[in-house]
Amino acid sequence: MFRTRLLSGIVLVVLALIFIIYGGSLLLLVLGIVSLIGMFELYRVFKVETSIGIVGYAAAVVYYLNMQFHFLPDVMLLIMAFLLVCMCCFVFGYPRFRISQIMAVFFGFFYVAVMISCIYLTRSLGNGTYLVWLIFLSAWGCDTSAYCFGMLFGKHKMTPKLSPKKTVEGAVGGVVGAFVLTIIYGFIFKNWMGADVSYIMLMAVVAIPGALVAMVGDLAASAIKRNYDVKDFGKLIPGHGGILDRFDSVIFTAPIIYYLSLYLFNR
Repeated sequence: MFRTRLLSGIVLVVLALIFIIYGGSLLLLVLGIVSLIGMFELYRVFKVETSIGIVGYAAAVVYYLNMQFHFLPDVMLLIMAFLLVCMCCFVFGYPRFRISQIMAVFFGFFYVAVMISCIYLTRSLGNGTYLVWLIFLSAWGCDTSAYCFGMLFGKHKMTPKLSPKKTVEGAVGGVVGAFVLTIIYGFIFKNWMGADVSYIMLMAVVAIPGALVAMVGDLAASAIKRNYDVKDFGKLIPGHGGILDRFDSVIFTAPIIYYLSLYLFNR
């Protein structure tokens, strides 16, 4: 099991390197596909994957096409139209759908498609080629560091009812790990980024809220699975589960890193 998980993790990292370094339309296409798969996994848990969920998939496709071709003057038009269509389906299909299902479809679009798209938005920023990796350093770096610190020093349970294995010591270690990994990353690519020490330290500081939110993202996904009594969202990635099982922390971290990078590094 560990070997399978390790090999899958290596493949994921390699693919991430290829797509994110290349960027542009290829990255947007890949993120769009990942979003649709993730939405299907979530909608399957909510039991709307082949019914009202189709409206959510359509909204995601339009959202990603608009990011490429910019045919909507304001993305709020899409959001309002999406809500109206969902409510029309609820009203004219009554009593086929419950309002909880309508809310689940609306939630899934934002939770997966919109939040994951922040990877592309971060990559598109000035120096985004390097800043985008803060998302993964904060999310996956925190996860790995928290696991190691928790195994070595963990004593105090953080959320015993939700995730009994997670500890306060592990959480602290995860944040520290993300901070240190970002500093190391910054100094390795210092010359390519054209960065000085203060720039690198600011990157490391940005990684802190990224890591904190990553843990919330991980726990939020666990809470959804516990609510619906499922172990994994899917089986697409051997040893890891589904797309959402691997990207649960990234989903939360991507918007935080994007907006912090937008306002701190692109003035």
